[in-house]
Amino acid sequence: MLYIVPTPIGNLEDFTFRGLRILKEVDLILVENYKVSKKLLNFYNIKTPINIYHIHNEHKIISNIIKIIKKGKKLALISNAGTPSISDPGFLLIKYCIKYSIIVECLPGPTALIPALVSSGLSINEFTFIGFLPKKKRINKLKNLSKENRTIVFYESPHRLLKTLNEIKYFFGLKRNIVICKEISKLFQDILRGNIEKIILHYENIKKILGEYTIIIEKY
Repeated sequence: MLYIVPTPIGNLEDFTFRGLRILKEVDLILVENYKVSKKLLNFYNIKTPINIYHIHNEHKIISNIIKIIKKGKKLALISNAGTPSISDPGFLLIKYCIKYSIIVECLPGPTALIPALVSSGLSINEFTFIGFLPKKKRINKLKNLSKENRTIVFYESPHRLLKTLNEIKYFFGLKRNIVICKEISKLFQDILRGNIEKIILHYENIKKILGEYTIIIEKY
């Protein structure tokens, strides 16, 4: 069996009892980053062995992982934060497990997507989630999204935030409301709401933009 275990995206208390129990009970935990995961595992005194699993090595080790599970071992997959395979490694492994009739169980748990949406105050009965905007064909993606009649949600890195906000201004115009959620569940959590010009001005006055961002754009 493979367990997909969401881990806290900020506050280490944002963990389910079941998630903790499973990480203690499985035979092996697959982690995206050794240093990041050891901090979490040490905090909860979890002694389970770990192996590194990320987008740079998954194709090389995935066959071996499948063999380990087929021998009757129970594995858990965690990412650096949040739910694996949501803009994090995990999709390929889940696909292989299904192919080889291995049970995959995903626990409910932390993700920046839902708290950001709920906190936005925008209509969320229907929404489109993009993950991170693609590096290639980015302009075409934004053009298509500008006509989307559902609330739009995507993640953005700090070094691209201002560029992305100016692209939103160009393709979406000035009338749409925008919500920026920074560092959900972390010490410097912040939510900024308003029109695109107000939000661009805010970030232009910040010397160094840091943190992780979720952008929500009002539907067309």
